[in-house]
Amino acid sequence: MEFKEVKIPEGDIIQFQDGKLVISDNPVIGVLRGDGIGIDITPVMKHVVESAVEKAYDGTRSISWCPLFAGLEGLQHYGSEFPEETVEAIRYLRIAIKGPFTTPIGEETHVCLHCAHQQYHAGTCDKCGKDDGVCERFRSINVNLRQHLDLFACVRPIRYFEGVPSPSKYADKVDFIIFRENTEDVYAGHDFEAGSDTALAIIDLVKEMTGRTIRPDSGIGVKPMSSTGTKQLARMALQWAVDHNLPSLTFVHKGNIMKFTEGSFAKWGYEVAADEFGEATVSEKALWDDLDGVMPEGKLLVKDRIADSIFQQIQTRPEEYSVLMAPNLNGDYLSDAAIALVGGLGLGPGANMSNEIGLFEATHGTAPKYTGMDKVNPGSLILSAVMMLEHMEWQEAADLIIKGMEQSIIDGHVTYDLARLMKKEGREDVTEVSCSGFGKSIVERM
Repeated sequence: MEFKEVKIPEGDIIQFQDGKLVISDNPVIGVLRGDGIGIDITPVMKHVVESAVEKAYDGTRSISWCPLFAGLEGLQHYGSEFPEETVEAIRYLRIAIKGPFTTPIGEETHVCLHCAHQQYHAGTCDKCGKDDGVCERFRSINVNLRQHLDLFACVRPIRYFEGVPSPSKYADKVDFIIFRENTEDVYAGHDFEAGSDTALAIIDLVKEMTGRTIRPDSGIGVKPMSSTGTKQLARMALQWAVDHNLPSLTFVHKGNIMKFTEGSFAKWGYEVAADEFGEATVSEKALWDDLDGVMPEGKLLVKDRIADSIFQQIQTRPEEYSVLMAPNLNGDYLSDAAIALVGGLGLGPGANMSNEIGLFEATHGTAPKYTGMDKVNPGSLILSAVMMLEHMEWQEAADLIIKGMEQSIIDGHVTYDLARLMKKEGREDVTEVSCSGFGKSIVERM
């Protein structure tokens, strides 16, 4: 396949055959540096991964990194923060990993991708003075990638690392994975300003069709949730739980209030469990109605919980949960709350996935004030690379990285964010290291 700016290195393109990835000993993997601190954390991630692969396979396997461009680099290479060629390259390569990208949050018409400053004109940035990074505001590069590539699952494993300061007394019992719907709900939603023609028309339509009244000065939001979108996520989450011999899967929803979106989310999930995984699963209802509460050995318990309740339960009894499946917005809240339980190491790993494509990512912002300072914690991107290696079934390399990171934290060789918290808790043996220093510490302890 021919590209304009993307240069495919020597190596083998990952194939997809009979529903599975076919990966050689020298695959080509896409890498997007990201904006801001992407310049710091992405090279560290690559060094750690390369070291783990070399050590695990004694040089018989290697990764050929293929640079791809979006955000600031996209603007510099293509004149656009979201180049179509980058989307096509990820689709072609099937696996890629990315640093963080700037996401505008204000009302200004333009944003600088160097420093994230927002302003009302193009050209030179009023804050950093650079003239090659200002572009028209956009919604979100991350959301665009998910929607253009139909990456319907946001996957976030949550686990505790010994030695990381945590606000939770049960942090060491936290070990679950969240499957968050990634293309529907608020991501596919629309909202309309109070008093606008569309908002007023919707208010009139609701009254005409249902008799219900909505205050005329209301903003109106619409959030679609489909059987198709929900069931493909349920299929992936259930397969993960079965493949990993996990004890339970929980649908998280607000169906007690929103019965035909949130409620249907749980209903459709149960349908997939019964229709496609019936031999491997037992519903919580069947457990008590038919089995007297005795769970059959080797079966997966499928249950559901109301969204607000699950926030309490992951704090008070996290060991009861192994896989959580949630709609987009609730899953967003839940992922960040869960990561806080275990101390927020680098804000945790993440991946956006379809059945064929895996895009692994740092789950934090660009932190432009630290750009180029070799200071920030690269843990999120490194742990996302662990997910990537596991997705490739290179488990030995993934395990080495986890081993190295665990020991580095136990030894107190950590970046400033963890060092500050550890010292606050009374540890006197902490050695604060740089971003690249943390990567070297992990490699030394593999």
